[in-house]
Amino acid sequence: MSEPSYALIGAAGFVAPRHMKAIRETGGTLVAALDPSDSVGVIDSWFPEADFFTEFERFDRHVDKLRRQGRGVDYVSICSPNYLHDAHIRFALRSQAHAICEKPLVLNPWNIDGLQEIEAESGRRVLNILQLRLHPAITALRQQIAAARTDRVFDVELTYITARGNWYARSWKGNPEKSGGIATNIGVHFFDMLQWLFGPVRESRVHHHRPDCAAGALDLARARVRWFLSVSAAHLPAAQRAAGQRTFRDIRVDGEAVEFSAGFADLHTESYREILTARGHGLEAARPAVEMVHTIRTAAPRPSAQAAHPFCRLLD
Repeated sequence: MSEPSYALIGAAGFVAPRHMKAIRETGGTLVAALDPSDSVGVIDSWFPEADFFTEFERFDRHVDKLRRQGRGVDYVSICSPNYLHDAHIRFALRSQAHAICEKPLVLNPWNIDGLQEIEAESGRRVLNILQLRLHPAITALRQQIAAARTDRVFDVELTYITARGNWYARSWKGNPEKSGGIATNIGVHFFDMLQWLFGPVRESRVHHHRPDCAAGALDLARARVRWFLSVSAAHLPAAQRAAGQRTFRDIRVDGEAVEFSAGFADLHTESYREILTARGHGLEAARPAVEMVHTIRTAAPRPSAQAAHPFCRLLD
């Protein structure tokens, strides 16, 4: 089997180097990359021979030319802004390539329905990077949950704060129409993890929803979840602020902390290995988290003194 070939959309983005690393470490070759920004020197660390484009039209023409020459790319890796994922996945399928897309796969559940039609027509697959499902600590927790009594319902508390500077609100990430809002932009992989661990949503309640933070509660098949997400440094615990840290990630199950701060470095590579061995996460695997964050985004917040996450006291 020849080494797989890739094109990459969004080469200047934060997560793109992880995809380049994964492509190299799984024996692939990046033949073309696209980004409106030309600050992409990171490509030199992985694939200096890759053709690079700042205009989609020229990138499209190049990928199409390769296909017509019998050298079409096998995969298109998509690291573009969230609101462009749907269009770029469609481009990949029209180019007779499989699509490997970052989270969130799309912003709205009905987008998945449309992609399923094109996937069936093209004979190519859409794969979503859901790397937390491959984290050793999370897979071990899933085994523990599966081994527990089937009627046991766990109490879960999720806290994720990743402080962002003023640039955040002025970028596409701060625009809900482009990012899907905070629950989608920084929380979608956690919501995917929660439903993968504890089963489907029975009820979702949003207690607070602001541009810089959101909080709520979920009743899952096997868990009662309180969650808090923020991009504000003001919400960091005192210990993190004193240490100069700008991220706080904490998951507690029945009061016990789940330690998973380490082990992230190679998860994109593991995701690519799963994809190349036909075990990648497809459209239906991505659907529950897309539905979750869409529900959160469109819900009317209703504060709750009893059921709210403890960090909600910071919002009073």
